[in-house]
Amino acid sequence: MYILGDRQMLDLMILEILREYSDENHRLTQQQIIRYLKANYDVECDRRTVKSYVEKLQNMETDLGIKVHIDDGRRGYYIDSFFNDAELRMLIDSVLCSKNLTAEQSGKIIAKLKNLGNKYFSPMVSHVHNLSRMHKGKSSELIEVVSCLNDAISRGRKVSFNYNSYDVGFELKPRRREKYIVNPYQMAVANGFYYLIGNLDKYDDISHYRIDKITNIRVLEDEPVKPMNLVKGLEHGLNLPKHMAEHIYMYSGGTVNAQIDVPLDMMNELVDWFGTDFQIMSKKKERMVIRVTCNRQALIYWSLQYGPFAEVLSPDSLRDEIKAEIEKMHEKYQR
Repeated sequence: MYILGDRQMLDLMILEILREYSDENHRLTQQQIIRYLKANYDVECDRRTVKSYVEKLQNMETDLGIKVHIDDGRRGYYIDSFFNDAELRMLIDSVLCSKNLTAEQSGKIIAKLKNLGNKYFSPMVSHVHNLSRMHKGKSSELIEVVSCLNDAISRGRKVSFNYNSYDVGFELKPRRREKYIVNPYQMAVANGFYYLIGNLDKYDDISHYRIDKITNIRVLEDEPVKPMNLVKGLEHGLNLPKHMAEHIYMYSGGTVNAQIDVPLDMMNELVDWFGTDFQIMSKKKERMVIRVTCNRQALIYWSLQYGPFAEVLSPDSLRDEIKAEIEKMHEKYQR
């Protein structure tokens, strides 16, 4: 029997229950709504009253800006959230990667964004980290890909997809005919692009994929993800800040310990690229020597970019590779 004095409050109570506990994959029956009313608000009512009020909410769709779905009570009721999970994740990413917000400000805004999702959303965002500015991807499938990867990572399943490159007509074309079978472990933003950190299933090392270049993605429901401890570099799990500092351009491959001679006034650039994960070995006049651990190919690229200011001192093998690249460039500009 319904004993609530203010009937208008029942609208809000049922709406809040649907917002908190329902989505397309978690539909509520009339009986479940009745139980939540009793548990959360100490309100009692019958199934006919619940049905009547849910139908009323459905007719208020325009005013509320939400859509209440009704399936005659057989499979239950649910509402569309203001944002789907992938959209909320990307909003949280944009806050985390902002250079204008303090950690405290970001935390407050993120808490508000999390509250826009239901109770199933918060546990799904623990494996998303962002360390740079968000890239405005042009791929029409970006939201779908992020949502699919979110699902696969949460449930520990492999994914298959086409990985693409741009052709001369500025169109994305698959790099090969067969699909990539990948074990997805983490998503992160670096250098303005959204990346998947994972493992190409037929190999045993780490690989990175630009998410805006992924199309035709599918979760492989019957294929559990490969354990991280079977992947080289992930034997002890994924330390994301360390991984990102060592993969400044998100290249795959091994890392190298290097010593680099740089000017003292280059600290801003060093922190931008390597964070605080480098050591100052010595200082003399206006220069210093730092030691950094970084992806080998990325450090070659970085050294070429900052060639007028920085010199790699060791290891010798890395110096030789950089020297060879400089000689190739020199030959081109001799013509």
